[in-house]
Amino acid sequence: MFKLVYTHKDFYLINKSQNISVHRDDNPIGLMDKLKEDLGDPQLFLIHRLDKMTSGLLLIGRNKKAARLLSELFVQREIKKIYLALTDKKAKKKQGKIVGDMVRSRRSTWKLIKTKENPAITILKSVSLRPGFRLFSCELKTGKTHQIRVALKSIGTPILGDTLYSGTSADRGYLHAYYLSFSYQNQKFEFHCLPDTGSHWQLTPEALQGLALC
Repeated sequence: MFKLVYTHKDFYLINKSQNISVHRDDNPIGLMDKLKEDLGDPQLFLIHRLDKMTSGLLLIGRNKKAARLLSELFVQREIKKIYLALTDKKAKKKQGKIVGDMVRSRRSTWKLIKTKENPAITILKSVSLRPGFRLFSCELKTGKTHQIRVALKSIGTPILGDTLYSGTSADRGYLHAYYLSFSYQNQKFEFHCLPDTGSHWQLTPEALQGLALC
């Protein structure tokens, strides 16, 4: 379900596995239950969320005060979040800003529209990973449900494995929370975490350098 990345007296940082929900859903035990059991920490607080299909860095509070302070950093957009996404489609737009309001569509999906009353904002960069595959770095400036998945579909590049948004079927959804940075109690924290599952990633140092991620 997870790998422990970092331990602080006020929070944990974990690498969440793909296809694991942060909530119980219909399962008898959920991610938070498993964290409490494995870490021996009976009181944990979810600071933010990752979609079930998304792997990567997830911040967990260890007490109410820390959870409130860290949650406020997300609300104030003082936490920098960058995701990696892989597509096997040809991009209409290879870099730049995707901005627009998101509205409910069908089949529990969302879609991007042209209005900008309360827009989702995503900054994209991309490189060709190898023939037929393009790697995107996606920096979230807002935190909307399915934001990256919707943004990439809007430019004709649904995420590989994200069949809900018309992506090609694969062994997993190729979206990973790679980078997280923030200041907490006058200390700067910065974390990188590469995906460790998925046969199609095949990430190279050159690709990450091309995205200015290493």
